[in-house]
Amino acid sequence: MKKVCMLVHTHSFLDSRIFHKEAKTLQKNGYEVTMIVPRMKGKLFNIDKEPFQNKFLQKSFRHEGINIVTYNVESFKPTAPMMQKKLKSVSANFNNVLTNIGLNQQADIYHAHETASLYAGIGVKRAMKNKGKEAKLIFDSHDLIPDPFEESQTKNAVTGNLLDTMLKEVDQLITVSPSIKSWYIAKNPLLPIEVIYNSPPLNEEFQPKEYETKSLTVGYEGHIADHKKGSSDKIFKITDLCSATIDFRFKVIGGVLHGHTLSIPDHLQEKVKVTGWIDYQQISEQMKEIDVGWIDFDDLKSSLNRSYALPNKLFSYLNNGVPVVVNKCHEMEHFIRTHKCGMVINKTRATSEDYAEAFLFLHENRDKLKQMSINARKVMERIYSWEKMEKDLLLVYQSLTSNRFNSFYF
Repeated sequence: MKKVCMLVHTHSFLDSRIFHKEAKTLQKNGYEVTMIVPRMKGKLFNIDKEPFQNKFLQKSFRHEGINIVTYNVESFKPTAPMMQKKLKSVSANFNNVLTNIGLNQQADIYHAHETASLYAGIGVKRAMKNKGKEAKLIFDSHDLIPDPFEESQTKNAVTGNLLDTMLKEVDQLITVSPSIKSWYIAKNPLLPIEVIYNSPPLNEEFQPKEYETKSLTVGYEGHIADHKKGSSDKIFKITDLCSATIDFRFKVIGGVLHGHTLSIPDHLQEKVKVTGWIDYQQISEQMKEIDVGWIDFDDLKSSLNRSYALPNKLFSYLNNGVPVVVNKCHEMEHFIRTHKCGMVINKTRATSEDYAEAFLFLHENRDKLKQMSINARKVMERIYSWEKMEKDLLLVYQSLTSNRFNSFYF
């Protein structure tokens, strides 16, 4: 049995991509999977950053078939200059907690999910090679790193140079959209790269939406973060504008992160519903009453990542036959126009008024809305469901364990 070790630095161990999709897929297909995951202030934490107080207290345990080994993240906070210095020294000892625990696993494949965990993985790979054992290293880039629009030029150059150095020791890169893949190809044309979309397994209980009621419910899944995505001000304004002419509801699946609050205006208490953070498996049930999904990636001038993103929520909507309305983001615009599964506002900075106009148009054109819903579900069934993605993931792993690099992706 081949051993896989997931190296995690900032994500929750219950992250949908890392745990629910990748780790479980590998485990059910015959791999022994261990995840090395961070505690914050001694506690493991949920996807909304809320610490678990009364469970997952052991330093190591087994959860749903996956081995979990923990460490305190406060003991591993490497800076970019320090990592670069160690990487350039052939004889440097990567004496940090994540590398040391990873080395104890003696795995066949290490799968890193952030810059710091990739650094730790290179330390493991080098140490094992010095002892005559070869381990393969995957870098799973959930985002574009570095984001050239988001950081100062100096910081961007430091992070970019660091990543360029580390990619030379990576055996396989995985990412989440074609645009991010193209970015990495430009950096390292010979590195094998595969896109594994952040899509869920098909909702087996899906029932086609009929759109026969006279009301409209718009949904938003995920983190409400003003001025970046899911602005609460926009949610309230959209609800006000649409409610003036139709029976309108707004449903948020998720909400604010632990320690933050969301105050809904008194006059919208019956119009805006917030579920709070729910289990991954419950998302489809919560989607049943949603007619249209909303994604707003605002301020694209400060983030190329948002232009290049195909986020989890996009595929959650499509999986449940929910058409999507989004502002003009490069990757999502191409996706939605290609598959005719939603509407793109032709503005990079769409206002509440723009979105309200789109929702009212769809409300009045139920035939278009229903066809978009059919297209949304169909594209998941044909191309993008996790059942399709896990086949690609397993092919990546098979190529690494058999030492075959069959394809370069251009």
